[in-house]
Amino acid sequence: MRKGRLAALAAATALALAPGGQPASAQRSTARPWMDTSLDPDARAALVLARMTRDEKMRLIFGYFGTDFPPRDFRAAAEARQGSAGYVPGIARLGIPPQWQTDAGIGVATQGGARDKRERTALPSGIATAASWDPELAWRGGAMIGSEARSSGFNVMLAGGVNLSREPRNGRNFEYGGEDPLLAGTIVGAHVAGIQSNHIISTIKHFAVNDQETGRDWVNVVIEDAPARMSDLLAFQIAIERADPGSIMCAYNQVNGAFSCESPYLLTQVLRQDWNWPGYVMSDWGAVHSTVQAANTGLDQQSGFPFDDQPYFAAPLRQAIARGEVSPRRLDEMARRILRSMFAHGLVDHPVEIGPIDFAVHAEVTRSAAERGAVLLKNRDRILPLSPETRRIALIGGHADRGVLSGGGSSQVYPIGGNAVPGLEPTSWPGPIVYYPSSPLAAIRAQAPNASISFDEGSDPAAAARLAAESDVAIVFANQWTSESRDFSMTLPDDQDALVEAVVRANPRTVVVLQTGGPVLMPWAERVAGILEVWYPGTSGGEAIANLLFGHANPSGHLPITFPRDESQLPRPVLDGVGLGEDQPFSVNYHEGAQVGYRWFDARELEPLFPFGHGLSYTDFDYARLRADAGGEEVRVSFRIENDGRRAGRDIAQIYVSPVAGGWEAPKRLAGFASVELEPGAEREVSVTLDPRLLAVYDSPSREWRIAAGEYRIMLGESSRDIAETVTVTLPERRLPVGWRPTR
Repeated sequence: MRKGRLAALAAATALALAPGGQPASAQRSTARPWMDTSLDPDARAALVLARMTRDEKMRLIFGYFGTDFPPRDFRAAAEARQGSAGYVPGIARLGIPPQWQTDAGIGVATQGGARDKRERTALPSGIATAASWDPELAWRGGAMIGSEARSSGFNVMLAGGVNLSREPRNGRNFEYGGEDPLLAGTIVGAHVAGIQSNHIISTIKHFAVNDQETGRDWVNVVIEDAPARMSDLLAFQIAIERADPGSIMCAYNQVNGAFSCESPYLLTQVLRQDWNWPGYVMSDWGAVHSTVQAANTGLDQQSGFPFDDQPYFAAPLRQAIARGEVSPRRLDEMARRILRSMFAHGLVDHPVEIGPIDFAVHAEVTRSAAERGAVLLKNRDRILPLSPETRRIALIGGHADRGVLSGGGSSQVYPIGGNAVPGLEPTSWPGPIVYYPSSPLAAIRAQAPNASISFDEGSDPAAAARLAAESDVAIVFANQWTSESRDFSMTLPDDQDALVEAVVRANPRTVVVLQTGGPVLMPWAERVAGILEVWYPGTSGGEAIANLLFGHANPSGHLPITFPRDESQLPRPVLDGVGLGEDQPFSVNYHEGAQVGYRWFDARELEPLFPFGHGLSYTDFDYARLRADAGGEEVRVSFRIENDGRRAGRDIAQIYVSPVAGGWEAPKRLAGFASVELEPGAEREVSVTLDPRLLAVYDSPSREWRIAAGEYRIMLGESSRDIAETVTVTLPERRLPVGWRPTR
């Protein structure tokens, strides 16, 4: 915000005096009063809206795909950025720029054919950023990719996936922030705020309860209001509070019988009436199914035509207005919300220009993020970090000689240097499968120049086992590609479990490096010595992995999602909708309600493979002196944390809460956390303010968050199952309105 004020001050100084001695702002505001930057965004939007014709208003609310699309005989406008997701024409006579929209999440994504590819920096996957539990890191990553978007000529990023990982087989979990509403909302909100610090708009998506890809275009999600408010919707609410996004993207799926982009419950009641959110709602590409219903219930912009069956917000909307089915006032509201966001986030005052990108600096940003998001799941006998004295190292599988894996679909970023492993199936949508040319093998050789390092591709388990038997340590890269538009088994593909089993039988000093979009099953977990989850580690992933393995970076990530032992532990052991076509609509009943992830496992007393919040380090941390102060309206928790190991490191202190009397959907909830970095022997007093909604139960009839009077346990731990200390506080009854938000 300070950066924005300084930029505005600089602009005002540069334009201080115009010819004739009259201030330039006064001259400009006489002709175009909405260009007066001293006015608030609402006033500016109202002023320009009053000068607009109906045709110009209609132009703002209808967006096109930004790239030629031969399957539907569509050619993008000449002014669009080829290879991009979307384009909305501007209004030049009024100084309103076009909206150039790029798919995003981890960086500037590219659509279309080979000629359209932009080579850009990719952050680690969204779930990796969530595993850092570090909002500042998330903000920096967002600021970096937002700057690349701006330098690429884009002023809207379709980023900010905050859908909970309710279904661990969801092909898009790699884009999202995990299974807990506080963690996901906080991290994704910080990421979006970083993007928007570049005077561009970011979305938050996909609103709402879009938690599986199977049948995503027609599945009907059934969930009651109160459980939704305490899980999926709370994640959105927290992210919106922290980011102030210019736009929210409504989802493909239905919720309780209505498509998300025409749902009165989601778009009118929740977003507008309850949360009083002022931005504009854009549709996902192909998610619009009507004109009148969508317009009247809160959709403000149809995006990505021709992916929808009809141009619902073009000629059909004109006809609906003429028939009185949609009021001119509603059209004004749609246009005003878009204009307001364009003013509020700097699109008008800071036009984008295509310019240079400092890829070297950005490579360091993404490398650091990959290191901080990696989770050390197991480290028997401290096999990691690898000793400098290690002489024979076997690297096996995962194309580790060539690059690191990325997730597929619309968020795909193409790296500098191109795909390191081209030709893997699928080569077309939702592929291609892309490996970033950051070779772990090359990076490991650079870290251990005196070691003998051999690589085996892993296609023959027997050959890999022979190499492992001849080595001091074996490192197996086990990969699972996941993508938008489909869901995936939790079993590693291509018989990689057999590969790991063969290697560990040959050499018990085996470490598995996982590159996955979410949790996978590990029938070999008890036998291997080490497991390092690096997710999809981004365009500097190879260097990050080498730094982690050799201890130049200390793993500090903690799981944002539970790793089950097998699929029988899930609320739906068999994924709903598998094998059904579009002519066979189906429903998914979220009978577990707010019991998402660890809450489900705790309520059912199930033992996961690795619990939510779990993560090891190369050093040791100790907690003490837990205290909770319930004075006033806030619950503040303080404690001491000490690094009593021999290495500098970062730990994630997690605060869980539960009522002594019970009565919640689960035994405990995450209500606060802190990321703390300490040198060896150092200690720090840490204070965390708890979000009161995590101490409450949502009451639908009164539309309130209700904290019941009584005693509450405050628990400090390093995971949802590793609780170090507990104290009890007594809280008075408290009621919060549905739209309550923190003031800080």
